[in-house]
Amino acid sequence: MEVRPVVYGQSSRPPRGDYSRAASDYTCTQNYAAYTEVEHATWRQLYARQRALLPGRASSDFIACLPLLGASERIPHFEDINTRLQAATGWQLVGVPGLIPEVDFFRLLSQRRFPVTDWIRTRDELDYIVEPDIFHDLFGHVPLLFHPVLADYMQAYGAGGLKAADLGATELLARLYWYTIEFGLVREADGIKAYGAGILSSAGELAYSVTSPIPQRLPLQLERTMRTRYRIDDYQHTYFVIDDLQQLLDFASSDFAPLYDRLRQLPEIAADERLPGEASIPV
Repeated sequence: MEVRPVVYGQSSRPPRGDYSRAASDYTCTQNYAAYTEVEHATWRQLYARQRALLPGRASSDFIACLPLLGASERIPHFEDINTRLQAATGWQLVGVPGLIPEVDFFRLLSQRRFPVTDWIRTRDELDYIVEPDIFHDLFGHVPLLFHPVLADYMQAYGAGGLKAADLGATELLARLYWYTIEFGLVREADGIKAYGAGILSSAGELAYSVTSPIPQRLPLQLERTMRTRYRIDDYQHTYFVIDDLQQLLDFASSDFAPLYDRLRQLPEIAADERLPGEASIPV
């Protein structure tokens, strides 16, 4: 099978990453020696900036798990993280050259293998990058893979993704990933906090998502979430809020096939649309 680069949404930049190194499942070995001192400095700056922004904004689960990443000064070796991650939740990180096809992504998750992009953004992309890089993947996603409930949810999501592909429903299920794993919020005793990787790895959206009066914040309901379109080129107009991570795992045990059939009969909801009777959760 020929491995081809995957283009992401509205990015005008050509695909990055060396796909010629990838195996048939799109995984590749991390070429650690290829990282430059400038790239390590980029990692260090991004890590320090995001870490300073977490208190009062990031979920308590994320803050508790972040030290397990153990990589504040330099881009980490995947194998070093894997030793700790395997012992904690049975997950492993695998390198990928960039974005990969949905089915391959789902299959890796179903095997408790998390794909991590092996390149880092340039200095002029510190504040915004369209496609995920190694900082987004490691800082944003991996800490909560040390949490047993989120780890189980991610595997269940991958297995569900393979079923969705067979049912022609990957776009519907992708919205659930977007509004939970990438841009999810959780209600805690002292307020709304972020647990989604797209928020946690973004300096601007981390504060915006939990303090700005502009976006609406709605309780997570499967049907509402999976009908809602999203934007990849701007801060989110709508966030969905869970009570705790267990709620995600409970959702994952649902039979999605009847839900897909129902959703196909309903209109999509715009990213910034509020339905009659909906009230945004105050912050």
